[in-house]
Amino acid sequence: MTWISQRVQSLSPSATLAMSQKSAELKAQGVDVINMSVGEPDFDTPDFIKEAAKDAIDRNFSRYTPVPGYMSLRKAVADKLKRENGMDFAPEQIVVGNGAKQELCNVILATVNPGDEVIIPVPAWVSYVEMVKLAEAKPVLVHAGVDQDFKIKPEQLEAAITPRSRMIMLNSPSNPTGSIYTYDELKGLAEVLGRHPDIIVLADEIYEHINFGGKVHSISEFAEVRDRTVIINGVSKAYAMTGWRIGYMAGPAEIAKAVTKLQGQYTSGASSIAQKAAEAAYTGPQECVETMRQAFERRRDLIVELARQIPGWIVNCPQGAFYLFPEISACIGRRTPAGKKLESGSDYVMYLLQEAHVACVDGAAFCAPGYMRLSYATSDDNIREAMRRIAEATARLTD
Repeated sequence: MTWISQRVQSLSPSATLAMSQKSAELKAQGVDVINMSVGEPDFDTPDFIKEAAKDAIDRNFSRYTPVPGYMSLRKAVADKLKRENGMDFAPEQIVVGNGAKQELCNVILATVNPGDEVIIPVPAWVSYVEMVKLAEAKPVLVHAGVDQDFKIKPEQLEAAITPRSRMIMLNSPSNPTGSIYTYDELKGLAEVLGRHPDIIVLADEIYEHINFGGKVHSISEFAEVRDRTVIINGVSKAYAMTGWRIGYMAGPAEIAKAVTKLQGQYTSGASSIAQKAAEAAYTGPQECVETMRQAFERRRDLIVELARQIPGWIVNCPQGAFYLFPEISACIGRRTPAGKKLESGSDYVMYLLQEAHVACVDGAAFCAPGYMRLSYATSDDNIREAMRRIAEATARLTD
């Protein structure tokens, strides 16, 4: 007998957090590990945001917050959505929570029933499938490889839809691939969804500001799906505020009310101090966002150049986020200098950790075996050294 529920037993641990933990353990032993497994900016939170948090403490913002978030913050989010995205949301259609991850899970739990199907284009962030499983629904995976720039086509979406389809989760810019759907690509998907009016669109746009090709378009721009799209975003990536744990959902009022009801029963409102910091992020100067974006673009160019020199890797050029997702199947089946055969991408990733002291994440964690994810949210020097180590360790493999 076990005391652990089947609900929790059915979940897989986060592979990204697990690899980050292994990296930390090696570092604690004195090993010089370069951690490219973690998905967070390496910049400090901008000073004006930190000052707003200090001011909030001095002004005694230290009591319980409204479940959906301070009205001032929800108004700031609504203003941001209007100013930057041309979208009209009332504050009552916005719910602030403990990070974008909570709001993603909240929306799924608030709208999806056991036995429903949720369409997930893959490669996909590690938690999508697990969140759907937590809701006792069925993940329906639609695959797109590097040959498609990791983006599904309208005909693939149409083929995945059944009478049980309840939701599609769309992440652009993408974690783990960095791919961004263009306006025309989103239009094609919206046209398909227009023929299926019962499907909710859950649009995860947390990497919106980390893009290298100009404006990022949202599927919510299209009339076919506008009234049933829920946008997920937050301050963690754009403002280097991962630890502040503030994200939000913006969508139909009915869904916002349901999410508020759910959140009120198991976490209540998000941190008062973090909310005031997030409000400052949205209402203050935005130069910091562009400065960080430029740094990520420079690092993107650097890592793509170096990765394309590694034999056996197939590398695209990601248009956003801060991840590279090379196809590494040519390295699987080869042998290490010690004679061990690499049976999977996981074996290759562990070999790189142990021999090159570089932490990456196996693509299988993102429903994409034969790939791996590297985060370039680290310094240029770390990128150069990490890729040098990986290249040398890969060159030591034999057939």
